[in-house]
Amino acid sequence: MSQVTVNVSGIAPSTTRDTLHDFFSFCGKINSIDIKEEGDPKSAVVTFEKHSAANTALMLNGGTLDGATLTVTSDAEHADHHDAHDHQHHDSIEQSDKPRAGIAAEYLAKGYKLSDHILQRAIDLDNKQGISSKFLSYMSNLDKSVGERALGPDQTVSSKVQSTFKQAHTRAKTIDEQKGYSKVAHEYYSKALCSPLGQSVFSFYTNTSKQVRDIHEEAVRIKEHKPQSPASTSPAPAPATAGASKA
Repeated sequence: MSQVTVNVSGIAPSTTRDTLHDFFSFCGKINSIDIKEEGDPKSAVVTFEKHSAANTALMLNGGTLDGATLTVTSDAEHADHHDAHDHQHHDSIEQSDKPRAGIAAEYLAKGYKLSDHILQRAIDLDNKQGISSKFLSYMSNLDKSVGERALGPDQTVSSKVQSTFKQAHTRAKTIDEQKGYSKVAHEYYSKALCSPLGQSVFSFYTNTSKQVRDIHEEAVRIKEHKPQSPASTSPAPAPATAGASKA
């Protein structure tokens, strides 16, 4: 089995291991980071747990960190693999399960600089590789559970027009507070779906037909909601941990 690694060069002298970890943790779980201090600029080898995470990291080639433009390459092919168990346990997902466009929106929400070429690369990856069945199943279950809380039994977000949610939002928020839903993990998707833009949010994460401006719009929604840590494997779109260096 090939190593799940990517090579990162063009790293700024001020960039630390923690900064690199924060930056690449959006892609998925990191096993190790080997920084090569010699050379100007310095470089590193980042090893991920999954090939899908490494594939996402390659998408970031040309991204900016600490004022330096990163070159991200790999000596191996990293096809997206979804194990058999990925078709089970749909109540939770990992960072690497998310659509690339959603991950790109997380980067922008935290303040990292990604060019529109990179955002288009994210869209193209979603079109080519598809969105994991595990993520789609998670969103479908959430669509139903949020819809039932907001609108009543057997209702879903995706079946209702946005105007309906303008009336339902207050009711759902009250129910969430009473039952403690706002304190559970994954709360971003739940709250975002149960908003006037709920239908648009659902479509963004489950449909591969996107444009660059859609990623920018989702980044604004994430930023306005609440910054959280991407190192968590919860599906809530999660910006990097506090103290991460930004371009």
